[in-house]
Amino acid sequence: MDARDLVRSVKSVGSARGLRSLRSAVRRRRLDAAALPRRGPERARVPGAAQGAEPQPGGGVVRFARSSLRVRVAAGGAVFCGWDGAEPEPSYALAGACPAVDERAVLEPDTDGGWRVLSERVLVVVDRHGAVEVRTPGGVVLRRDLPPRWWEPVDGRCAGPGAAEAAYVPTKEAEKEAEGVKGPADARAGARWVQRSEVAADARFFGLGGRAAGPRLRDGSYRLWNTDPGGSFEPGDDPLYLTMPVQLVVADGGSHLVFHDNSWDGRVSVREGVEGEGSGHDRPGGCEVRMDGGPLRYWVMAGTPARVLHAWTALTGAPALPPTWALGYHHARWGFGDAAEVRRVVAGYRERGLPLSALHLDIDHYRGHRVFTVDGERFPDLPGLAAELRGQGVRLVSIVDPAVKAEPGNAVYDSGVAVDAFVRDGRGRRVRGEVWAGDSVFPDFTEPRVRKWWGALYGERLARGFAGVWHDMNEPVSFVAFGDPTLPRSARHALEGRGGDHREAHNVYGLAMARAGYEGLCELRPAERPFLFSRSGWAGVQRYGGSWSGDVATGWPGLRASLALVLGLGLCGVPYSGPDVGGFTGAPSPELFLRWFQLGSLLPFFRTHAAIDAGRREPWEFGAQVLEHAGAALRERARLLPYFVTLAQLAHRTGAPYVRPVWWRSPQDRALRDCEDAYLLGDSLLVAPVLEAGAEWRAVRLPRGRWYDTATGRAYEGPGQVLLPAPLERIPVLARAGSVVPVVGAGGGVELEVWEPAQGRTGGGLLIPDPGDGWERPAAVRFTTRWREGRVGVEREGAAEVGYPVRVRPVAGR
Repeated sequence: MDARDLVRSVKSVGSARGLRSLRSAVRRRRLDAAALPRRGPERARVPGAAQGAEPQPGGGVVRFARSSLRVRVAAGGAVFCGWDGAEPEPSYALAGACPAVDERAVLEPDTDGGWRVLSERVLVVVDRHGAVEVRTPGGVVLRRDLPPRWWEPVDGRCAGPGAAEAAYVPTKEAEKEAEGVKGPADARAGARWVQRSEVAADARFFGLGGRAAGPRLRDGSYRLWNTDPGGSFEPGDDPLYLTMPVQLVVADGGSHLVFHDNSWDGRVSVREGVEGEGSGHDRPGGCEVRMDGGPLRYWVMAGTPARVLHAWTALTGAPALPPTWALGYHHARWGFGDAAEVRRVVAGYRERGLPLSALHLDIDHYRGHRVFTVDGERFPDLPGLAAELRGQGVRLVSIVDPAVKAEPGNAVYDSGVAVDAFVRDGRGRRVRGEVWAGDSVFPDFTEPRVRKWWGALYGERLARGFAGVWHDMNEPVSFVAFGDPTLPRSARHALEGRGGDHREAHNVYGLAMARAGYEGLCELRPAERPFLFSRSGWAGVQRYGGSWSGDVATGWPGLRASLALVLGLGLCGVPYSGPDVGGFTGAPSPELFLRWFQLGSLLPFFRTHAAIDAGRREPWEFGAQVLEHAGAALRERARLLPYFVTLAQLAHRTGAPYVRPVWWRSPQDRALRDCEDAYLLGDSLLVAPVLEAGAEWRAVRLPRGRWYDTATGRAYEGPGQVLLPAPLERIPVLARAGSVVPVVGAGGGVELEVWEPAQGRTGGGLLIPDPGDGWERPAAVRFTTRWREGRVGVEREGAAEVGYPVRVRPVAGR
């Protein structure tokens, strides 16, 4: 029992839910013990020597003594590698069909008995023992994947190709490799495996989903298992709700993204390299991926960070485009007492002149926490309340949990039973767990028929007046007094007709639920873009919506973790996310709340939220000074709405996140690669939030070029570090010289805010007009700025007139 289990058990003592959680934990352990085989003697297997190759379109298959490797280069340059006959499909990550191959890619013999695949954008070299190098066309090695190793039961239940010829040799190395890897293998699972890789000595690792520490991944081990940390989390807690085996590796020689398409429980360990300072004795960086089962297959995409994310989007799907109102400010709280309390809070924003776009109702608005219900006593006319708030420009958003109370007479339960919607165990019984509503069952979202049934249930939410939904508790969570707070690993899932258990389905559960909700909303209201965001998910979840931090702890470490999560998710292809401003737990100090609020106002998803027993999050609850400064941040967010609309459209079209690391355009700048306390908002703005108590100045590392402090107009030259004032009323925001930033002008229409370029240089910007909440795809409008006759002029691409009011911002000294 670990520390979290101990805390969980102590909290459970004396409560009815605690006793039920204890029974749930015991029941789950018994189910797994009965259904999952124990691990016995195993043999270690490696590919062996290369024996030949078979050319195929886009690459080919290299055959080894005890395995085979398929290498396929897609038309866009992405490289697929699949061992033991693994193919790109079926996959929960891929959007639609597997991408077409590059017909010009050629498999040919290489030196020393190996093979190589030549293509225009990438070179793949496979040596005679199974090591795989991905190189740039110029020959720079981006990564070297060493020959993998599998562990298989001696009785051959999981034996892969050639395993019959592989003698079992229980070497010390093999025994050491086998230690500490949880989860038995069975005939459906395939062997557990490990693959080690080498990257450049100067490389830095990013990604792996939502990680509280970072966004740069330090030396250490990171688990790939979506997990409710229980209570709240801080930077040292790992794993969290949304993990995915996606790494972005940035080095002087080039950047690349690698995605291991395997949803099983696993770990990724990274080790940064050491440079020999010119001696030639560099120690390369290292990465090790261990999986408890499932296929060994992966994709590699190389290029600039922007090109890599574009390729990732092409492979896994375009990020869903939120409706315009969702780019405004949201207020949430677990614990709105009733409709009168909702009206009072909304009126508080209106009376103080504070923009508010949405208000979120948590599980307490349900009848006894039952999903797709409403407490009629506290909310007697929810559709009327929603219409009233919509008239004031405020949308209602509803929480939706996956667990369904196992109660005959509960309409959702009864309809789910009628269509056999719920996860079952190995004996065919419905798997039960303990959640907020009590004894509950769980839909199997890996079954298309169940997704269709669940998606139709969102009609009830729309009829109540809700404009969007947020998915919670969908790791999935089942309260337990000890052990992993989720379903039994032996629980059975459809997995799109292939069949399997929770070991494979767990990490894609939230992704499949998001698909069910998104597709249901599209069918119910085809003229409107759905608004959906999810606490859990997996690679490809961006197709259906965004995410948020989950239950981040209130405190300065939680504030820092908020930024790490948004940056990390953006680099994994999930651009729309944000934290619970103020933290989910506790009562933030006025200073902490304000600094969190200022950061949140310049992140994609801007929402305050708190637990039922935490302090309130309305800005006026923190005093007149905080109210004044938070109001300024809110109004600036509203002024920047056309810029956020443009960034959302760009993310949808190219995969580029709204929030980008400061090294985004300069990945070779090593000082920028190590900068984690600032970020680029699009291409034009650099944001330096205040992350420490009492700070009134901020050291900010600038990328190359000229940058203007948007508050003072003072110019700073990069690259380098500058010290900027950060008084309580604002955080430092700098504009790139020459930028054109679309904003809301004084008359309410779009205005172009221009920051003059350096003398002799040009600049520019982009505007993608607001399409409303439908599916229209507006054309992008491009602008160029340049000096002409001593003045800054703006030109519109393809037009004689700019078409929008222009305001050149004054700069200091001019």
